Amino acid sequence: MLQSKRYLTILLAIAVTLFTLSNAITEDESVVGLRDANSSRERPRLDGYDMDESVQQQVEEKKENFNFNADVSRLMDIIINSLYTKKEVFIRELISNASDALDKARFLSVKDADYLSKNPELEIKIDFDYDAKTISITDSGIGMTKSELVKNLGTVAKSGTTAFLEAMGTGDTGMSMIGQFGVGFYSAFLVANKVVVTSKNNDDEQHVWTSTADSKFFVTKDPRGDTLGRGTRVTLYLKDDAAEYVEEDKIKNLVKKYSEFINYPISLYTSKTVEEEVPADTPEPESD
Repeated sequence: MLQSKRYLTILLAIAVTLFTLSNAITEDESVVGLRDANSSRERPRLDGYDMDESVQQQVEEKKENFNFNADVSRLMDIIINSLYTKKEVFIRELISNASDALDKARFLSVKDADYLSKNPELEIKIDFDYDAKTISITDSGIGMTKSELVKNLGTVAKSGTTAFLEAMGTGDTGMSMIGQFGVGFYSAFLVANKVVVTSKNNDDEQHVWTSTADSKFFVTKDPRGDTLGRGTRVTLYLKDDAAEYVEEDKIKNLVKKYSEFINYPISLYTSKTVEEEVPADTPEPESD
């Protein structure tokens, strides 16, 4: 009796690959759009980046409450509700902030040869999760201490607020305005109903900052410890009407559009199909 093994080819679409973006993109044939692949949008866990449910629960239980100062609350209301109709500006602002953080890290490394030792690469990485409706931008820049998270993301200098509002009074509501007065981070709330910032500075432990765009934000020491080495990860939990920003082609095109003058490599986690042959236990007919 002869029996042979037949093999089935299974297409898996839960692998991810890093696709580096530049001014002249060369497409990798193994990188395919999820819709074109007609496959699952599930993606594997990104170790060091994703938080599982137990970690999220610990962050929630140990969070420390803070209030935005009045100027931040006022600015956020203006930005979110009346200033920008072109919501994609958030990509430009978050990439710009990441680039600034990398500039600062590079400057400090000139004075301290060991500054970059824990995370030597100066780069920006972008990933998205279709099922969770999140997009994240991670840099290996200077990062923020706990006190800097509270100060930098919870307050805006009075002079900056005044200048911003005066510029609005002149009728200047163009896309260039938002980055001029140190308020670019808050453009994240144009598309997100929740923003989580994880940051690690060489002078402090890793902390998690969270806000849902109301008058409060929360800061917690990251229960995972140091997963970034150094730098900042900004994760946006998108509103229902901003779900388009978890589509691979959409993200890729916007990053190309807004990264023309960025001096650091930007990589995008994308899906790809992986062919795997598995044996099928189908017996052949018996032969004499």
